[in-house]
Amino acid sequence: MKQELITRLHKQFEDFVHTEDGTEYWLARELQTLLGYDQWRNFLEVVNKAKIACESNKHAISDHFADVSKMVEIGSGSQREVPDMKLTRYACYLIAQNGNPRKEEIAFAMNYFAVQTRKQEIIAERIAEWERLQAREKLSLSEKELSRLMYERGIDEKGFGRVRSKGDAALFGGVKTQDMKQRLGVPKKRALADFLPAVTIKAKDFATEVTNVQIQQKDLRSEESVTGAHVKNNTDVRKILTDRDIVPEKLPPAEDMQKVKRRLASEQKKLNKPSKKLK
Repeated sequence: MKQELITRLHKQFEDFVHTEDGTEYWLARELQTLLGYDQWRNFLEVVNKAKIACESNKHAISDHFADVSKMVEIGSGSQREVPDMKLTRYACYLIAQNGNPRKEEIAFAMNYFAVQTRKQEIIAERIAEWERLQAREKLSLSEKELSRLMYERGIDEKGFGRVRSKGDAALFGGVKTQDMKQRLGVPKKRALADFLPAVTIKAKDFATEVTNVQIQQKDLRSEESVTGAHVKNNTDVRKILTDRDIVPEKLPPAEDMQKVKRRLASEQKKLNKPSKKLK
């Protein structure tokens, strides 16, 4: 997520924070707008899912979702009363969790409400970690699909390993997977991708996705033909990066993905024990 977008969304979310007796809360109709929902009834469906999650986590819904109402202008100077809700940080987090994370507003909200701080730099750092974790999980899915497609065509796990290794060598300018692991200090039994920066993980994923499509479109059936496609795709992706002065094999290692995963899980665990409740 770009820094300018994070700055804009951070300001918008901060502008709608309310405080009562020392407890922060957000109004549902304002959160609806922040999360990009046009219609109240559609937003309520997500809120109801969040309430179920709240109850499943053994928290009283009334502690975090409080029904209120407010007057709104309906034209010609007249007003009418509409239902609204006060939502704690925990409630807002559950709502974001039940939204579509592909929407930038919701991806931001998931991280904004997950940390017990409103400092923009800490939120931005968490978003970067979360996006890298999402990219890693997406790469795992793409590689599982590649393995499945190859298996259906009679190519075993060893063949899959050879194809993936040759794809890596193409992406890293001839440097083999094991050599990259040594360069980055990756433990012997750990995956190289767990120590790659987000841009490289996404590059690997994109090349793998293209290979998966080509296997099906062109009905590639031999290890040789799949290897040829995968090597070319990684070579093409490498060119896109190097044309922009990003050399994959020269990028420094990123933090161990397992540590990132544990840290994010720990933050979520703390959030699932909310102390701030609505009165």
